[in-house]
Order: sequence, then C-alpha cells, then structure tokens
Amino acid sequence: MDALLHASSTMAKRPCPSQNPRFQNLHQVDHLLEAFLSLAEFPSFSLHLSLDRLLLSLPTDADQTLLIDRALQMGSVLLDAANYSSRKRASSHNSLAWPLPPDLTIKVFSMLDTQSLCYAAAACSFFNKCAKDPLCYANLDLTTTVPKINNAVVSSMIQRAGKALRSLKLGVAPGATALPGCQPLAYTIRNTIAEASNFSWNDKRSRQGRDSSILTRSCLTPLNGDNGAPGAFLRNLHLYNIERMDNASLDGALSACPSLLDLEIVGLHVELGQTLVSISANCHLIERLFFESSKTGRDDSLKTSTCMDLVRKCPHLTSLSLRGFKLHDCKVRILVKGLQKLKYVDFSTSYFITGNFLRNLGSSANGTLLEVLILRDCMHLKELEVARLLTAILAGDFKSLLHLDISNREGLASEGDWYRRCYNSSIMPIKQVLEARSNMCLLAEYPSEGSYVEPFEAELNSDISLPSQLSSHTSDGSNFMSTSESSYNSEDGQDTSCQIYGESSDEIEYFAL
Repeated sequence: MDALLHASSTMAKRPCPSQNPRFQNLHQVDHLLEAFLSLAEFPSFSLHLSLDRLLLSLPTDADQTLLIDRALQMGSVLLDAANYSSRKRASSHNSLAWPLPPDLTIKVFSMLDTQSLCYAAAACSFFNKCAKDPLCYANLDLTTTVPKINNAVVSSMIQRAGKALRSLKLGVAPGATALPGCQPLAYTIRNTIAEASNFSWNDKRSRQGRDSSILTRSCLTPLNGDNGAPGAFLRNLHLYNIERMDNASLDGALSACPSLLDLEIVGLHVELGQTLVSISANCHLIERLFFESSKTGRDDSLKTSTCMDLVRKCPHLTSLSLRGFKLHDCKVRILVKGLQKLKYVDFSTSYFITGNFLRNLGSSANGTLLEVLILRDCMHLKELEVARLLTAILAGDFKSLLHLDISNREGLASEGDWYRRCYNSSIMPIKQVLEARSNMCLLAEYPSEGSYVEPFEAELNSDISLPSQLSSHTSDGSNFMSTSESSYNSEDGQDTSCQIYGESSDEIEYFAL
C-alpha cells in the first residue's frame, strides 16, 4: 500500500511527455486506478496511516503541503469521475427499464402541465432528453398564484416549443368561480371587493410596488422570434394580471398569432377599442374572446366603426365576453346582431347597458343560436327591458336559452331615472318563466334594500385602481345547442350612450418555476 502511494506521488511529481502528461500511458493508469480502488477493502485508517508516513518522509513543509493539495485534488477528480459514471450508468438503466419507447414517452410528457414537465426533466438524463422535444411544450401553462415567472423563463419555454406551440397561459391567474354568471360585483360595493379577490388590498399594493416588474411588456416578444414561428400556429392565448403590458406590446403579440382561436385577457392595462382593432386586423379565425377590464367602468374607448370591423373580419366568434367596460346599447347591438354564430354573451359589470339592445333580437338569424346571456351587475340595466325579455321568453322565444343571469346587487334601474333602484319588481314574470322553462337556469338575485355607491365618486377617495376580479367561463362551444328566434313587440326608445435511478447533476437541465 505504501509503495502504491509512493508511486502515485512520484508520478505526479515527474510528468511524462506522453499524450496525457500526468501518466505514461492509459493502461498504466487503468492498473493504477484498479489497485488504488482495491484499497476500499481495507479499513480507512490504513490509508490514513500510509498518507501520514508518506508526509513524514518528505523533507520540507512545502513538499508536505503540496502532497496534501494533490491528494485533495485527486480525491475531487476521482469523485467527479465516479459521479459521472454513476449518472451514465443510471441513464442507460433507465432507458432500458422504462417501459415506453421515446416517442410514447414524449407523448406522455406532452400531457403534463408545464411545472410537472420540468420536474420530470430533472429526474434523469433519459427523461431530460425526452422532455426537450418541442411537442412537450405545445401547451404552456405558466400561470401562478403569486408572481414568480420572469421574461427569461417565458422566452426559454417558447423557444423550446417553437412552431409546435398551440396554447400559452401567462400571468397571475384570477380566482376560479364555481358557476358561470355567479361572479361577485366588481365595482359598486367597496367592502365586497376584497372578498371577491384572492388577496387583500394591502397584498395588492405591496405586490404592485415590488413584483409587478417580474413580467414586463416584452414578455410576449418571443412569439415573433424565428420569423414568427412560435406564434404562427398558436390557438389559445390567456393573459392574466400582467400590469406592465400595454397596447403596443399586446398588438405586437396578436400580429404574430394569425391562427388564434381563443383569447382571454384579464387585468391588463390595455384599451378595449385598440385591442379589438388588433383582433380584427390579425385574428380572423378567433372563436372565443373573453376580455375583462382592469379599470371597471372607466374604459369608454369602443367605437361603432370598431364594432363593425369586428363583425366583418371575425365572423367565427361564438363566445363574446366584454366585462366591466362602458358599453352603449347601440354598439352592443351591432356585435350581438352582427355576429351570426354567437352563442355565448357575457356583459357582466358593464356600464351604460340598459337592455335596449335585446329588442327584436330573436327576429334576427343569430337570435336562434343564443344559449347563454349574462348581464349580471350591469348598473344601468332597466327593469322594463328585463320584463320585456322575460315576456318574450314566455311567448315562446329563446326556446333553447339555457342560462340567463339578470342579477344585480344594487337592483335594476327604473324607467326614466336609473338612480331609483328596483329590488322587488312586480312587472317581471320571473316565476312564470321558471315554471314554463324548467330546463333553463334563470338567475335573478336582488338585495332587499339598496346600497348603491357611484363608482367614480367612491374612487375619488382612493388611489387604488380596482382590480380584475373574475375568471372566465371555461365552457367551449361543444356544450351549446341551438335556440329559437325571438322578438320584442317594440324597438322604440333611444339607446343610452418501474424503478428509475436518480441522477442529480448540473448536466441535467432543471427549470425552477
């Protein structure tokens, strides 16, 4: 044993001019390593004593220090070599022990959520290799409950997906709601805002100051990379509470997504009018649009010409949700009557809608398709217009309407004076409709007494912008059925504006999401 250590020390001191300067030849290294590893059969103290004797045989303190350093270096090199061989052997084992071939493994990985995929990629080299296939990143869900995804992670994931990218969800996801149409009011009663949100106002304000810059306005720029390949075949794009996103950035992202079918926007500081212009210009195949204002009751940017362009250039829309915007009946009428395939309509918490746009809706061709109508907490919705709608349903119109929500936490507006609220209407045949249409879900929830607060008056005393509250309705068009035509009697009145071996190494790429 002493001779072995001495030989090793001597060879380390006298480099030979061979291909490997530290050893004369590879065969000699193999024999030396084999002999050295055989020492594992002896008690560890024997090696300690041998090293001590070798140190004592050296004449100077510098030589002893040099020998100790070389021993430490040799131990580190040997440990690295052993770890590498162990990982290589484990990877080989995993590729043989794993029952699925690589193509099926990739298929399975493509069904995982993004975070689980990253965990799988960190398990072993074999999984890591399979997880690098672009098909595994076709459906990216990078939403989180608190901000922790940055632009670099988004860029890396989109680049991995390339032209295989089909779905992208990004941002701080809103809280889910149990039923469509049963969402809380977002802007009239200030003490209900916090309970409608998943975090307190103090949390919201601290996050705005500290974490809002994690995702910036350029987070969607990679969709335009590689000559637009990542965005070319994107079908679903869901963006939640990305506070730094602006109109120009969103427009640039939509211009890279000509195949987009499903767009969901919640809590972005972008204008309705400009966004619909971008959609009309770039997303002609879109079928579902869910857009919730980040500043409820303030955005009045929608123009009549924009509505007409959307109707003309996006004829495949079947689901339209515009929530929390200032919407006038005349503009809403253009959308609802112009979009011939429209089945799902949600204008919850919208300002200025009176319900006038519903008159004679059933007499138009697309009136027979409408299945879901949600006008929850529309503060200008009139009692008389709702009564006309229910009367039309009793008369046999809207025969296949499955869901109608006319609830309002502040009651309905009375004819002629919307400040005078109605909480218990005598002219709305709600009970009769429920009896006649047992297959329809009718939600008409009103308070026993009013507590209305004008949103703009309430905002004068607060520097906090109202947050986005509600998540989207996740139903797709497959659940829709046709409905019959309906009409009101009058259109009078004006619109109110197996075992797997573990491998832990920096060679295994790991994404910490």
